Amino acid sequence: MARHKIDRFSAKENKIANYAKSLAHPARIAILKLLIKKKSCFCGNIVNELPLSQSTVSQHLKELKKAGLIQGKISGAKTCYCINYTAWNVAKKSFNYFFTSVPTTKKCN
Repeated sequence: MARHKIDRFSAKENKIANYAKSLAHPARIAILKLLIKKKSCFCGNIVNELPLSQSTVSQHLKELKKAGLIQGKISGAKTCYCINYTAWNVAKKSFNYFFTSVPTTKKCN
């Protein structure tokens, strides 16, 4: 969609779409699961945990960070990543709102 048309949608619609876009790759889901499993900032080499190159992992981390779902702190030569639970809870509420706002008992004609 053209960038100039984004403003024609509500802030809530744009927020849900941005979260959905950031989750729309299995590598990003795997990265999030890894960070959740570690339960703290993970400074280890995420590349060793996934079947992806360093540049690919970096790109996925960039997208997750852009959406606000993770945060990164530079610690020497490494960056420590962890879940941004404030944004995580906003995303959860946004998706819950979206999925529960549609009745599930109606049939398509």
